[in-house]
Amino acid sequence: MAGALPTAVRAALWSYDTENLDVQQHAERIITNVLNLGTHAALLWLFETYPRERIAEVVKHPRPGEWNDRSLNYWALVLGVDPVRRTRF
Repeated sequence: MAGALPTAVRAALWSYDTENLDVQQHAERIITNVLNLGTHAALLWLFETYPRERIAEVVKHPRPGEWNDRSLNYWALVLGVDPVRRTRF
């Protein structure tokens, strides 16, 4: 599904080869990056593409070192979840 990512979403995934990202297989990566770095257009696409519960699950179990604290706190409030924070090491 390489062609399925709109330009706004690809911009949030600037350090990845977006031609090889699959919307379902790489959902956690896409959701994390769009919530951290995405524009309004990217967020609209995200919430149209993934169920709210799937997005909330990514926020609830954030990968260590990959989230901006403000973004994580904001999305935790919006989605009504309490993130389980783990350390990297």
